[in-house]
Amino acid sequence: MSVLNKTPVGADAVAEKGWLAAHKWLILRRISQIGILLAFLVGPWFGLWIVKGNLNYSYTLGVLPLTDPFLFLQTLLTRHVPETLAFVGVGIVIAFYIGVGGRSFCAWTCPVNLVTDLAAWLRRRLNLGGGANLSRQTRYWILAMCLIVAAATGTIAWELINPVSMLHRGLFFGIGFAWVVILAVFLFDLFVVRHGWCSHLCPVGAFYSLIGRASILRVQLPAREACNNCLDCFAVCPEHQIIKAPLKGSKGAAPIILDSRCTNCGRCIDVCSKDVFAFGPRFVVPKTIPISVQPTVASSGQTAVEPK
Repeated sequence: MSVLNKTPVGADAVAEKGWLAAHKWLILRRISQIGILLAFLVGPWFGLWIVKGNLNYSYTLGVLPLTDPFLFLQTLLTRHVPETLAFVGVGIVIAFYIGVGGRSFCAWTCPVNLVTDLAAWLRRRLNLGGGANLSRQTRYWILAMCLIVAAATGTIAWELINPVSMLHRGLFFGIGFAWVVILAVFLFDLFVVRHGWCSHLCPVGAFYSLIGRASILRVQLPAREACNNCLDCFAVCPEHQIIKAPLKGSKGAAPIILDSRCTNCGRCIDVCSKDVFAFGPRFVVPKTIPISVQPTVASSGQTAVEPK
């Protein structure tokens, strides 16, 4: 994507809606991510055990078990049978993410997202374009390899190098070597591939996207006819390739993003000055007026090149 002489991403939304409304979902995500981390950390740090365990398996308030489905599947492939509570926990997690969207884990829970979002923000601020050409399908190949290795070796080898687990353990016991892995993820996203880790490599996100195929909560486009082609939504979306068809009505696409790769991060809602986007259930497709064919023009009045 290239936009000539364009105002900073989200500036129109701030001017139209105010700073708070133009960052509402981003703020709520940060509260969620940091709040979940603190719920785990106040136990070992202060002796207040709200949650025991980690993102792979946890026990909340001594009542609620939660199990990561990806870890659970790897465990089964190693020919080990998890405890009964793990079965209960995985059922709860799958049911929850079918409701709110599988990859909402990536945007609302995963602590590595804080790192990759920082890299994406710096990349925009420094106007770092280009980068390596890496297929987004790579993450699914890595996902398959993780499962094959678990079955072949009888070990959950992925957890030895999983940045999500390493960062979480590092906050508990001292960051150590995890700094190297997290720094590598940050630099990879900043200089090599835009949204490289989360959108191209991470098998955890790939697994949750499979769960999200049937998820209920979706991003809708009830006012897509009001789009002024500013392209701010494309600039902030970590999976921007899924926006074009619902936004432009390509091949009769409905005004709702049904692609399971959507993280439900809400940034497209935040940065849109025309309120084109909103959250809604997948079963209710918003009605819009037909879209006329118009030239793609950035909000500053300069012609923009639409992303492919």
